[in-house]
Amino acid sequence: MKICVLGLDCAAPEIVFGDERLVNLRRLMDLGAYGRLESVIPPIAVPGWMCMSTSQDPGSLGVYGLRNRSDHSYAKLAYDKLGFTNSGSIKALAIWDQLAREGKKSIIVSVPPNYPPRRVNGISIGCFLTPDTARNDFTYPATLKAKITELIGEYPVDVKNFRTDKKDWLKEEIFDMSRKQWQVVRWLLTGQGWDYFHFVDIGLDRMHHGFWNYFDPKHVQFEPGNPYQDAIPEYYRWLDEQIGCVLELLDNDTILLIVSDHGAQRLDGGFAINVWLICEGLLVLNEYPKTLTPFEELNVNWSKTKAWSEGGYYARVFFNVQGREPQGIIPASQYESFQNEMKARLESPPGEDDQPLKSLVFKPKDIYRNVRNVAPDLIVHIGELYWHLIGTVGHSKLHVRENDTDSDGCNHALYGMFILTAPNCPLSGEYEGARLLDIAPTLLDLAGHEIPESMQGRSLVAGVEKKSSGGGSDGEAERIVHDRLAGLGYV
Repeated sequence: MKICVLGLDCAAPEIVFGDERLVNLRRLMDLGAYGRLESVIPPIAVPGWMCMSTSQDPGSLGVYGLRNRSDHSYAKLAYDKLGFTNSGSIKALAIWDQLAREGKKSIIVSVPPNYPPRRVNGISIGCFLTPDTARNDFTYPATLKAKITELIGEYPVDVKNFRTDKKDWLKEEIFDMSRKQWQVVRWLLTGQGWDYFHFVDIGLDRMHHGFWNYFDPKHVQFEPGNPYQDAIPEYYRWLDEQIGCVLELLDNDTILLIVSDHGAQRLDGGFAINVWLICEGLLVLNEYPKTLTPFEELNVNWSKTKAWSEGGYYARVFFNVQGREPQGIIPASQYESFQNEMKARLESPPGEDDQPLKSLVFKPKDIYRNVRNVAPDLIVHIGELYWHLIGTVGHSKLHVRENDTDSDGCNHALYGMFILTAPNCPLSGEYEGARLLDIAPTLLDLAGHEIPESMQGRSLVAGVEKKSSGGGSDGEAERIVHDRLAGLGYV
């Protein structure tokens, strides 16, 4: 059986399952199984999509975000000097690697991180990390680049500078990128041989970050009747149409998965985590800056500093440990007690009203099966991810409305979504308890392939008697496909 995965980066289950205008998605829900999908910690695209594809957690992959500390030196703390995650950063066996062992071909499109493009048994096209598709090879094999250029012109992998106040421009750019990408998807589906197909639409994530504050009535910046109030629903309807077009192109026996790596939710503001650490006497500066200053430009007194943080959608907090960091001051023997103390303090930082923010603090060893490379000492979701973490220093208060990474309307949510249909799938209706790590084992199980021991998730259909796929006769296979398309209104 073929497997087709259509990834909708950042798709929110509340919208997917709640908007009745998404007719193709709703009918797929009626035909198969669907539900919320618990992401990994942290719930971000890198490493989220590869956690899904390998069924391994971020600690086991050794990738904790788009940029990671490559060692424990202070010299590598500058944002532009942190190790930049690329396709070579992921060493674990992915679902397409397992299928290649069995002689199957795959087409991988925009599944991050995929630059340089992965060498797969089939076709690989780069993701949003590709610097410039006009100047860089973004396809494997490299000869495919010319064919794509002939088809659509320059292939867009992302909308550069999508955190902008130029909303008319942003919306047009996202839709233009998406039109070209889905045109390539349809061309690949029909013109190239494949057993596994995986595409990730990054446009939805960019729409959320650009327009969520115009869409969500609970957002602090929301204004009723604003000109962009329907921008996000409009993009969902566009994606629903593209999925409908893909359905017409699928072969008789095809497992279809619509899935997101995480969800989306409003941003209530920013919490200046390093300012808080300074106030708590944990981060010590030789001189406090007079203007907003990135962490890497601060004059840090490392001989007195115990902890610091990187900002972003979540906080990565690092300790200054003796024998590990160059000027570490926390004795290694006291590491665990200090970690416990910091966890407790970070679980209830003050809110704007002096009431504690509900924050979630994680020790890597508690949430990951393995902890590889240079992991944070603590991972923090301030205010249950309703607050962005501000890494810059120089703010006059802990809680700010602005973002140190320019305009941003949303944060990521821990729960994404999935819709699964297959001729032999025994599941139907709403399914509770699915995790991102369960996806690859489930797909392999449904398709009749071996599940590698390295995969940490479970098959959602394990132990459940599968329906007949109809492979015994052409007539039965045609009937299954006919019924599915009829349910979607195509026949």
